[in-house]
Amino acid sequence: MLVHAAVSNTHLIQRAQQWIAGDVDEASKAELKAVLDRGDEVDLADRMAGPLEFGTAGLRGVLGAGPNRMNRAVIIRTTAGLAAYLLANAPDARTRGVVVGYDGRRMSREFAQETASVLAAAGIVAHLYPTLCTTPQSAWATTELGAVAAVMVTASHNPPEYNGYKVYWSNGAQIIPPHDKGIAAAIDAVGPACDVPRLAVEEAVARKLVRHVPESVTTRYLQRIAALSLHSDGREGLKIVYTPMHGTGNITARAALLQAGFNDVTTVPEQGAPDGEFPTVRFPNPEEAGALDLATGLALRSGADLVIANDPDADRLAVCVPSRDRKSFVQLSGNQVGVLLGHYVIADHPKPLADRLVVTTIVSSPMLGVIAKANNVRYAETLTGFKWIANRAMELEKETGTTFVFGYEEALGYTIGTVVRDKDGVGAAAVFAELAAHARAQGRTVLDELERIYRRYGLYVSRQKSVVRKGIEGAAEIAATMTRLRAHPPTEVDGLRVVAVNDYLTHERRTHDGVVSRLTLPPSNVLAFELEGGSRVVARPSGTEPKIKYYFDLRVAVADDELFEQAEKRASARVAALEAAFVALAG
Repeated sequence: MLVHAAVSNTHLIQRAQQWIAGDVDEASKAELKAVLDRGDEVDLADRMAGPLEFGTAGLRGVLGAGPNRMNRAVIIRTTAGLAAYLLANAPDARTRGVVVGYDGRRMSREFAQETASVLAAAGIVAHLYPTLCTTPQSAWATTELGAVAAVMVTASHNPPEYNGYKVYWSNGAQIIPPHDKGIAAAIDAVGPACDVPRLAVEEAVARKLVRHVPESVTTRYLQRIAALSLHSDGREGLKIVYTPMHGTGNITARAALLQAGFNDVTTVPEQGAPDGEFPTVRFPNPEEAGALDLATGLALRSGADLVIANDPDADRLAVCVPSRDRKSFVQLSGNQVGVLLGHYVIADHPKPLADRLVVTTIVSSPMLGVIAKANNVRYAETLTGFKWIANRAMELEKETGTTFVFGYEEALGYTIGTVVRDKDGVGAAAVFAELAAHARAQGRTVLDELERIYRRYGLYVSRQKSVVRKGIEGAAEIAATMTRLRAHPPTEVDGLRVVAVNDYLTHERRTHDGVVSRLTLPPSNVLAFELEGGSRVVARPSGTEPKIKYYFDLRVAVADDELFEQAEKRASARVAALEAAFVALAG
């Protein structure tokens, strides 16, 4: 064995050489060999630190050579493990097949084709999208085609150097335990990528083991979105600026808006075509400051009424609306969009069903629960992540016979009804445009509509605070903070009494007077402090970054004769004080 002088760890060198020997991509082999040749032990150790962890969101990582990167060898081994798990757990996996979709990122098409070739070699039909698509299209196709699972090659709104591999189960929702752990174990049992059988896509098509998803599947998806409509007024003349942020949403989202009667839709020209380099944004997350500057600038110049943005795989939705003086555009928060959509679906439905359900997460605004209760609608909360929302909704539908009508998470994820069992930025865009049009027909703006809701149910303001603590000492400090809060929870925060503490790790809810009840969510290191008056503080360590996150939701009543701008200022100052007080308590 050749030992590279600048790399002292011979075991690391040996592992890298074994990976190179098992790779199938000459360019990837050369890339890893170059790291060895230049003796960059830090880079080599990082690349070999893997494998990338397969979890409930599948895989996500930086493109490059090595097991701790996203590359063809990793995709091949992952798909081989997925195929083995499906064959062992779904007897009809071969005939039902797996949907394979991909977005416009670098290597997405190649990764999708490798996925299809491995599935075909295992005798499993791959329903491969013939061109790039949105994530909600893949989730929809899973149930529409009766597939046993789906793979979507995307890194959503991550920076351009990333890609990912998202897995859905036969119910159209992202995988949750035990499937994530079962698939991960099956991947671990797979040998080198070069030993995994593959069938060239062209040959697999000829043998009907790869079947292109027909355009009719997308047509039916758009028809189902159209059926979500509640009101048809106010659409004529509504001017919309749309951006897919260099992603895949432009064709599908514009089609959804057009069929809904929104004829005046202008796409931001610099961001309309798919481009995995995302040249106009630092990284393509609509929540990032400045990410929607091109869209809002175009909206101001053109006198638009609404800005709608999808992230690159179109599973998230962002919305900007004119300020009250129409001199600028205001981006609504994820919670504000969620409250507006939830209220529209719940309270403005012309023919509501008798038994309806809405679901959100424990870190999203509790306001949706207040709206649901006031309108006799079932309400449930889940852990963070849309996979939990979708799967919990289906569980409750089965258990109670209720009908799921809306779900959201504060990180810009929404779904209306049961069309897609995941975030659907396309369907949510069409319904939000309708909401804006309906308000317009009654002489109100979107901000007027939001004020109307706040005046009725209380003004909820939300803030987040992340405290970063890097390294081993930082991790220990974060753990100690959670331990301290769990052992000695505060009895009041900034003058607001703590009326209950929800500990999602121990599954206990303990009220201020000592009453203990059991929480039913899966265990998670999260603490929620319910405060008098409907306010709340949530603390949880990040699962992917060296930080602890705090979520603050404050409710204040708005007096009938109080100027709303004054109420907003009062609430903003109050939530800032609440944040400062709790962070001080947490240490």
